[in-house]
Order: sequence, then structure tokens, then C-alpha cells
Amino acid sequence: MAYSIDDRDQRVERKIIMAVDFGTTYSGLAWAQTRKPEIHSTVIQWPDATSGGLEGATSDKVPTETQYDDQGYKWGFQIPEYGQRHQWFKLGLDPSKSPGNSDLANKYPDFNASPPAYTHSPEELVKDYLTALRYHAERVLRHKLPQSALASTPIEFVITVPAVWSDRAQASTRRCAEQAGMGTGSSLHIISEPEAAAMYALDAMDPHNVKVGDTFVLCDAGGGTVDLISYKVSALKPILRVEEAAPGTGSVCGSTILNRIFQKFLTDRFSGDSAWDEDVLEEAMKRFEVTVKRSFHGNLNDEYQIPVPGLRDNPAYGVRRGRLCLTGSDVSKIFEPVVKEVISLVKGQIAATRAEVKAVLMVGGFGQSVFLRDSIRSAVADQGIEVMQSPNGWTAIRCELAADQLIHDISRRFWWDADGGYRISIMDWFIRKGEIVEEDKPKRLFYYQEFRTCNPPPAEVTVDIDVCAGTDNTGPPVYRDTLVAGVNKLVKVSADLSRIPTYKIPKRLGADGFEYYKIDFAVEITFCSAYTKYELIHDNVNYGPVTAEYA
Repeated sequence: MAYSIDDRDQRVERKIIMAVDFGTTYSGLAWAQTRKPEIHSTVIQWPDATSGGLEGATSDKVPTETQYDDQGYKWGFQIPEYGQRHQWFKLGLDPSKSPGNSDLANKYPDFNASPPAYTHSPEELVKDYLTALRYHAERVLRHKLPQSALASTPIEFVITVPAVWSDRAQASTRRCAEQAGMGTGSSLHIISEPEAAAMYALDAMDPHNVKVGDTFVLCDAGGGTVDLISYKVSALKPILRVEEAAPGTGSVCGSTILNRIFQKFLTDRFSGDSAWDEDVLEEAMKRFEVTVKRSFHGNLNDEYQIPVPGLRDNPAYGVRRGRLCLTGSDVSKIFEPVVKEVISLVKGQIAATRAEVKAVLMVGGFGQSVFLRDSIRSAVADQGIEVMQSPNGWTAIRCELAADQLIHDISRRFWWDADGGYRISIMDWFIRKGEIVEEDKPKRLFYYQEFRTCNPPPAEVTVDIDVCAGTDNTGPPVYRDTLVAGVNKLVKVSADLSRIPTYKIPKRLGADGFEYYKIDFAVEITFCSAYTKYELIHDNVNYGPVTAEYA
């Protein structure tokens, strides 16, 4: 059957998809309508210190920063260039990624960063920032679309998170976004940053150079962090699909560290000059950010003129007529510690990828640096691995199983009245390390509860899901109380059984002569791009989400 364009449009549910690139140092917004998915609009107007609307700063991204005062809080470009502000708070959602765990971030601190505040937790800072982003997104849509169309069209937010984000951090991100008014349940989508970037980068490349089975390392180098993960191409048609080939790694060694090193370079040289102040520093930092950092190719003979108004001439330091002559050699030394850390991460990721790596794909703002790209190329050249820039920039569950005395330790058995026999509690590891987990394909974990009919049905049942990340190759333990390094509780899932009508629960006569309700149910787990969804299933009926509390 053939459809006209209008016919096809009527068959697609009309929605507005607002993409939120929630970054460590900078964030961005872009949106599209499902009726016209080929048309993408990037938000480039942001409120600044003088304008609260769309007439402020013009930029593809907005700083991921907040500043609090008696009137509330400012965000992004509303914050003055030099003043205390909260920054890098996104990393507080995953303590293992805290800047305090980075040697570079500790060695080169940002003196404009506000100290940790007891009154503002990372979750509160993220919630407030995402709230500001939402308000601005809605303001943009009101300006771009007719009010009648906007009022009748639902808005769904899509938020990106790092591939190395823990389940707990992913859940925290979703909770913050929900509190910020970005939606709940299926109307709020959390996806993996590098996965989204990999799909885009590969799709934009020459299709003849991409084949099923090709394995590559994605290096997502941003302002705050550099995250790496390995993917294998699993399908090209009807759409490009990738699957994880090695777990991700990352570190706080993004391009913002370059700014901090340069700031230290300036302060060490000129803090003794009476004309040195924040205004001079601001002018110099702007030129480094906009010109030097982005254009440096590695030529040691290049020269860059940095404005340092008011500083007296100093030939030894290259200052003449209010300008500092910064050499390519100076810039190379500023880049050196950061590039060295990134190369170490890339080599480690390649080594962790068992398959042959075809290429390293560079994405993210810092990933567009020619000097970084060429440095990585030199470091992996002997392995025959290409380095390309984007054209645009294990788990377990515990369950009760019947005891097999030929296999299990009989000292662990316990008597089960309803069956008139022994049982033993063992671990059921349902995903093995290295196993391919298909995104959006639900996996069901089956359970049953038995209880005497003379008692009221249990309102709730809880199940612990554990993760085994041991590296000694002894395999996961059979019994939950076995002490094995690397086994920890991942999440506690609580299922509300009161949602299942009692009349739908079958009865049976137990071996002890008492009548029992026997309720069979399942927890359906869906692994999405960057979060996990848990739902209660009984008799093939979905009773909605269950509560997941991450350890």
C-alpha cells in the first residue's frame, strides 16, 4: 500500500524529542519532532548575566555550573567569568569518578571552584541545573513553535550519561531528571554517551569502510573527562548496530585541565607584577581557550600572541607591548601531561579488547584536537590501528532451588514444610562476564512465593541482585555467604505483590496438610542504553515497575 507524505505523518505519533547532552564542563540541547525527524535544531542561545531570555550568549554549549545567592541560583553563562561557582558536580553522582581521584585534577586545581557545600549535595546541584536546562528548553520551544501545537504535543527528554557510569549513578541521574521535571517512566530516556556517539560517527563514515565484526575503540574526550569503550559492529542493515566488546574506562583528564595548567603557567610567571590581576588573567585565558588550545597542531616553532594588558615589557618572558609571545614549545609542555594520560587510557583499552582493533574513533570537543589525534596515532602506529575523528564531533540473583545432595553441601539444607523435603539456597548467575546483552530485549527472572491461606498475602517481596567482578578467574560463588573477592550487592528489587488480585493466585495442598497460596511471578529486566528497567510480571500481565534501590 502506498501512502502520501501526509498519510505517513498521520501514522507517526507526534512528539517533541529534546536531547540533553549533560556534560561535566559543558552541556547542550537539541530537539526534533517525530513527524519530521530529519530536521534537527540545536539550541545556541542562552541566558547570560544581562538577559534571562534568548538574547544572551550565543554558543553551541553552556557551562555546567551553578552559583547560589540570596535570590536563588544562577547557571551557565549567567555566572560572571571570575567568581566562585559549583562545577564538575555531575561527577559527584558517581564517587569513583570524582575529580579528587584524579592526579591531574589534584595537581592543577581550579581556584574558582566553590568548595564542597554541606547545603548542596551533588544530587541537588544536578537537579537544579537540569531544572534550569528544562526551563530554557521550554522557553525555546515556545519561541519556535505555535502555542496550539506545543500545547497538544508531548515533550520527551533524552539524557546522555558516560558508559563508565555505575548503575547507581545512572539511577541517580534519572532521579535528578525526574525531580527537575523532565518526565518519569518511559517518557524519560537515559542513554550512553559514547554509544550514541559511536552510532553517529560510524554512520557518518564511508559505509564501504565499515563491516560487520569490525571492532573499534571509542575515545570520548570532553572538557572534564575522557571516557573509552570498545564496540563491535553487529549489524549494518536495516540500521547500524553495535555491541560492547570490552568494558569502559575513563579518567578526569579532559581539556579543562589544559586551561588549569596554562593558568598556573601564567600565575607562576607574572603574579609578582603589580599590574597582574583577574582582568589580565581573564583576557589571557580567553585567547588560550578560543585560539591556542583549539588550533595547536604540534609545531614547536609556532607563535601565539596572548593579550596581557598592563604588564610591563619583559623580554625574558616574551612580554612586549601588552602581549605575551607563547611558543609552540610552551604549548606542547602544557599539553604533555594531559595527552600522556589519554594515550595511557587508549593503550589500556586496546589491550583490554580481545578482538583485533581496527580503529580508534575520536569524539567529543577535545577529541577534535589535531595534536591529540596525531599523538595517539604515533602511539599506536606500530599496531596498525587507524585513528579517526568524528565528522562532527556481570550480575546475579539469589533464588531458592531444590537441594541436590550429590552436588551441594548438605549442611546448608533446610526443611520446607509445604514440600515435605529439603531445599538449599544457591546463587543463580543469570548473566556471565563477556556475554552479549541485547539492548531493549527483556530478560525474566522467575520466582514463586508460598504462604498459608490462613494468613494475609505478603504485600511485598524483596530480592537482592549481586555483581561478581572478581579478577582471579575462580568463577562466581555457588553460595551467597561464600567469601569471594569482588562480590557485592548491586541492587535490591522490591516487588509490590499487593497489585496482584488474591483471586488470581492459585491454591494447593501442601505435604504438611495445610492449604497454601502459590504465586508464580517474574521480575522482567530490560537493559537499555544507559539504565536498567525492572517490572513485575504475573500470568503474562505486566503490573508495572518495581522499586530498585542501588547499593
